[in-house]
Formats: sequence, structure tokens, C-alpha cells
Amino acid sequence: MSQIYMSHSALKNHCCHHLKGIILNDTIASSQLAIGIIFLLQTVLGIWGNFSLLYHYLFLYHTLCRLRVTDLICKHLTIANFLVILSKGVPQTITTLRLKYFASDFACKLILYVERVGRSMSIGTTCLLSVFQTITISPKNSCWKNLKVKAPKYIAFSISFCWIQCMFVNLFFPLYALYVSGKWHSTNMTNTRDSGYCVATDLENISGSIYIALVVFPEVSLSVLIFWASGSMILTLYRHSQQVQYIHKACVSPRSSAESRATQSILLLASTFMCFHTLSSIFNITLALFHNPSWWLVYTTGLINVCFPFISPFLLMSRDSIVSSLCFLYMKNTKSPNLNRKT
Repeated sequence: MSQIYMSHSALKNHCCHHLKGIILNDTIASSQLAIGIIFLLQTVLGIWGNFSLLYHYLFLYHTLCRLRVTDLICKHLTIANFLVILSKGVPQTITTLRLKYFASDFACKLILYVERVGRSMSIGTTCLLSVFQTITISPKNSCWKNLKVKAPKYIAFSISFCWIQCMFVNLFFPLYALYVSGKWHSTNMTNTRDSGYCVATDLENISGSIYIALVVFPEVSLSVLIFWASGSMILTLYRHSQQVQYIHKACVSPRSSAESRATQSILLLASTFMCFHTLSSIFNITLALFHNPSWWLVYTTGLINVCFPFISPFLLMSRDSIVSSLCFLYMKNTKSPNLNRKT
């Protein structure tokens, strides 16, 4: 009788443990599904927003045959956002929804390369936009008075230089990984890092100093420039508001008011970028400290990395009404096509 009772008790405990395991797995699956839906919404809306903004800039260029300097910089920022969303948001969405897993080593290296290029270009264009706007709104008697006239001429060259630098610097890491894995194939190079959608060889112990020199130091330097530019814009706007208090509203220049609105939108964009970039850097450093991080940390880091590319097009849209601009240009083209061809 006691043996039957003991077997019944053991069976009961086994059933309880099995039930708890099922409930825990269901909870994790439900959480991953919820995060997958968030990734899906973030990715779809981010692609739609950046595509709409890029179409807007291309439409303005082909219609008016020119773009404002800030629009030119924002166009390349939009392209960088596309790269980050396509290389980070799309794979994470596919993985969390369990549609497909990326097992190819080449695909993994390509995805990480595109993500790094987009991330580097994002901080580069944001820094360029902030510094250019700071120079643009600087007073005539400031130390930037000579550069204020010349700055627009160097923007196209600066953007091209940023693209070339980002592509070549970030190309170094996959090539370095192939070189190291081939040279030290017989040594212990089996440490891998699972990012959720692919597994990459962990070479940070070897290339840590190189990574700091080529990636971390430039990002920190550009972040300092963005902070400086943001502080300068805030100070300039404050001085401008103090001057406006002594001038009647009817006497305020429309151009000055337009520059103030543009500066405020760029300041909002730069502040949003620095908040998400700082938060993303903290999570990425935390993620790098663990060789086998939890799925929660991996997916949360992925969500934060895509936040700025997802939000930035809507911040830029709030500066100019794209719908009204497109309607105005369409009506202008239909009413006076010959005039537009001449201009």
C-alpha cells in the first residue's frame, strides 16, 4: 500500500513539474509573440515613414531640380534609417514570429555589415545636420561668419565622405573575421554570439582595441559634437527669444521665424537621436558582457536599436507638411507646366 502511495505521489510531482514547464514555455512563447508583433509594427511603420519621406525628397528634387541643404542631409539620414530597419528590424521580426532562421554565415556577416553602416551613417548625418544648422543660425558677428557662406558648398562632399568612410571602416570587420578565423583555425575560436537571427563568431577579445579605435572613438566624438551643437542652438534660440520680446510681432522677419522653427525641429531630432543612441549603447554594452544573454535582453536591445529609425521620419514630417507640399507642387505642375520647365 505504501509503495502505491509513493508511486502515486511521484507521479503527481512529475505531472506538476511537467505542467509548470508547459505553462512557462507558453508564457515565454506568448511574450516572444508580443515582442514579434511590436517588431512587426515598428518595422512596417518605419519602412512606410522613411519611404514616404524619401519619396518626398525625390519628388521635390525632380520637380524643383534642387533641395535645401537640410533636406539633402535628411535624405541621406532617411537612407541610413532604411539600412538599419532592413538589417535589424526585418530579421528580428522574422525570428520572433518564428517564420525563418538565418543560418548562413555569409548572410549573417552581410546583415551585420549593413546594420553597422546604417548606424554609423545615422550618427554622421545627424551630427552634420546639427552642426550645419548651428552655423546657419549663428549671428553675423560670430566666429562662424566666414564659414556661414561656405558651409553649403561642402555639404555634398561631407556626405560622400561619410558614406565612403562608413562603408570602408565597417568592411574591415568581416574581412578581419575571415582572416583571423583562417589564420587561427586550429586555436580556440569557437566562441559564438547569438543575436537571435544569426550566430556570429565572437572576436571581441582580439579586435577589441581596433573596434574602439575605428568605431567607439568616432561615435563618442560625433556625440560630443551633437551635444555641443544642440547646446549652441538652444543658446541661440534663447537669445533670439529675448530680442523678440522687445520687437513688435509685425516687425519680426518671416525668414527668422522660419529658421527658428527649422532649428527647433532639428534640435528635437538631435535630442531624440542622442537619447535613443545612448540607451542603445548601454544595452549593446550590457549585451556584449554576456556570451549567452537572455532572449529578453537580445530582443529589447533590438527594439531600442530600431527606435530612432522608426521615429525620425515622423519627426521630420512634422517640420513640413508633406501632403500639402505634394498637393501644392502637383497643382503647380498641372496649371503651369511650361513655367516650371523654364525655371
